[in-house]
Amino acid sequence: MRISIRFKWTTMISIVILAAYIVVAILAMRTVDEIATPEVIHSFETKLIIAGIVVFVVGIVLSFFAVTQVLKNLKVINNTIDDLNKKPDSDSRIKIRKRNDEVYDLTVNINKMLDRMQAYTNQQKEFVEDVSHELRTPVAVLEGHLSMLQRWGKDDPEVLNDSINSSLQELKRMQSLIQEMLDLTRVEQIDSDYLDQTTEIKPLFTQVYNDFKMIHTDFVINFDDDIREGSMVKIYRNHLEQVLVILLDNAFKYSADRKEISLSASTNSEVLEIAVQDYGLGIAKNDVKRIFNRFYRVDKARSRKRGGNGLGLSIAKRLVEIYHGTLEVESVVGSGTVFRIELPLVQDSDEENDSEEKAKARSKKKRIEAK
Repeated sequence: MRISIRFKWTTMISIVILAAYIVVAILAMRTVDEIATPEVIHSFETKLIIAGIVVFVVGIVLSFFAVTQVLKNLKVINNTIDDLNKKPDSDSRIKIRKRNDEVYDLTVNINKMLDRMQAYTNQQKEFVEDVSHELRTPVAVLEGHLSMLQRWGKDDPEVLNDSINSSLQELKRMQSLIQEMLDLTRVEQIDSDYLDQTTEIKPLFTQVYNDFKMIHTDFVINFDDDIREGSMVKIYRNHLEQVLVILLDNAFKYSADRKEISLSASTNSEVLEIAVQDYGLGIAKNDVKRIFNRFYRVDKARSRKRGGNGLGLSIAKRLVEIYHGTLEVESVVGSGTVFRIELPLVQDSDEENDSEEKAKARSKKKRIEAK
């Protein structure tokens, strides 16, 4: 096994100075021990002092060189940060020559932090722009209908009725969009308490299937349940239900021609595998790469008619990833789409630990009540 040891400038300088002092001291002591006459002792005392002065001077020179380089690099860092303070949107980064020292490591970490901050800022800007764009259409429709009614439409019962229905439809779209934006915000700020929650899979899976079977009576829903009794998955129940509802709702929306959906789930020793498949329009390869982006819709006109805002899949993917799972999509244009979920199962050792923690919590509660 190879062990790689990296020495920084400051470490190397300290080692060189210390080694020089040790070497000089050892040589002096050996010589004094061999010929311990007063003249020799005096001579080597003088040489030792001179050697010490030389080592001290060399140490000062090396330290000055190192400090100069450090201050130079710190000045570059400071100037770059000043530029970023003056122009927050700038993509400037700290540029210093690659060196094997602490300052270079600090620079790399600062640049990585700046990259993450810029990516986050860009996401927020895109989010605001997308929201503004999405709200612009229903607001414009409402304004158009209200202006028409104000001018002449209110006197025509048919026009009045159509305008009211269209306005209500747009208001529902806005309400749906706002709710999905709130859901997305909540997903990004999930309480840590939820991350320790577990859910029994089979009852939830059966419940979701029965709910959609009752709602979509005109659809054939193929249900394949290969879940072991008592299997538990590491996710909060409501969040798993939300993911399933999003994927199934999406499948029904895009299966107008062939009214058939397949829902399957199975468990192995480590993960829960879920597949939601439709036999509808399918998704082009270029769109598959962006299907989980916020507000992205394959066909905006069709999505708008079906009530989609392009946020559901983003919410589903983020929820699955928070619980260390994966959500992937496969699609063939004209044949349909399948979304596959994998989530970690609760292992026997995890259940034992959970039981112990719950027992300790109950015991602690009883002691408090007794007092």
